Amino acid sequence: MRENHTIENQPMENTAPATAAAAATAGTVATQVVLPGVVEPDGLQVRHVAVPAPGQGEVLLAMEATGVSFAEQQMRRGKYYDQPPFPFVPGYDLVGRVAATGEGVDPALAGRRFAALTKTGGWASHVVVAAADLVEVPDSVSSADAETLVVNGITAWQMLHRTAEVDAGDTIVVLGANGGVGSALVQLARFAGVRVIGTASRRHHDRLRALGVTPVDYRDPDLYGRLRGLAPQGVAAVFDHVGGEGVVDSFRLLAPGGTLVSYGTASTRDAAGSSKAPVLKLFARLALWNALPNSRHAHFFNIWAGRRRLDAFRARLGADLGQVFALLAEGRLEPQVAARIPLSRAADAMRLAESGTVAGKVVLVPDEVREEAREEAREEAREGTREGARDGQSGR
Repeated sequence: MRENHTIENQPMENTAPATAAAAATAGTVATQVVLPGVVEPDGLQVRHVAVPAPGQGEVLLAMEATGVSFAEQQMRRGKYYDQPPFPFVPGYDLVGRVAATGEGVDPALAGRRFAALTKTGGWASHVVVAAADLVEVPDSVSSADAETLVVNGITAWQMLHRTAEVDAGDTIVVLGANGGVGSALVQLARFAGVRVIGTASRRHHDRLRALGVTPVDYRDPDLYGRLRGLAPQGVAAVFDHVGGEGVVDSFRLLAPGGTLVSYGTASTRDAAGSSKAPVLKLFARLALWNALPNSRHAHFFNIWAGRRRLDAFRARLGADLGQVFALLAEGRLEPQVAARIPLSRAADAMRLAESGTVAGKVVLVPDEVREEAREEAREEAREGTREGARDGQSGR
């Protein structure tokens, strides 16, 4: 992975001189992984910058674990529905310890460990987030284990209990049951007393059986025939991250009153063309099915839905992730850490996550910044201090 020590495209020149000076004095440098455009994993860039300072209502988290989700895989292809313009720092979530608090934030938070959902920005050694977005991690849970269940755990919990509203004794189908969201889904469902049929490659079947799941080979040419054979009366819910034409077959698996929960378009990840077209086509199809008098339901799950009512959104997210973390701390959920890889090797982590050979989530952890990069960032910080002094003398 190419490393970028020139700190280009870094808005540090717009930060207060005190911030740059404080970073230089502390000798602390932040490491970020940057997605510069549509690139292969080796095109990711590592840069070293002055540690940012939290503002009003914010905290600075020292990252202890972040990870590779399907969103980052889409973003590097320019295929994520509402991703920001390039270049940017990806990273949908993280777990970290509060290193500094901004104005209006309880200083007692310093040193405590929290998880946060960020959508972007998490692939960094230091991340500024709103204090109101923090969810505390139980002391008995490691940061890497908690990271596997931030976006994945919230997604699984909300799809299962808020969207599909499954009950004990129901039968559900989970496509990609070995993946990050899939593995969380099947465990939460089994804990709730739900029968689970899960698709995955054969190498993961023993693992799924150990979790109480009935596995089906996703490569089976008669996949949906096999699924119907296991639940001839239909199922209460299907959780489909694949999208594409197969979503029609997923909908047909439903029993009367059943719910299809679509939460991705993995089948079009590598397809050329617009990133929005597959999603819009899927939306139209789901809307049509909901309009038909067939007593079945179809939804597209969006973890950010309801964010316009920010206080309610944060309360719901905090409560749901809190439930997931409690189950994890009690040992009722088993974290699925596919690998732990240093942040500077994010390209390796991306390749592994995209290989389709792993179960669970690939986790990125901090690594040491090389001394020459550290010195370069210190010099940049010192230059920012000098510029600030010149600005003050000139009255600008």
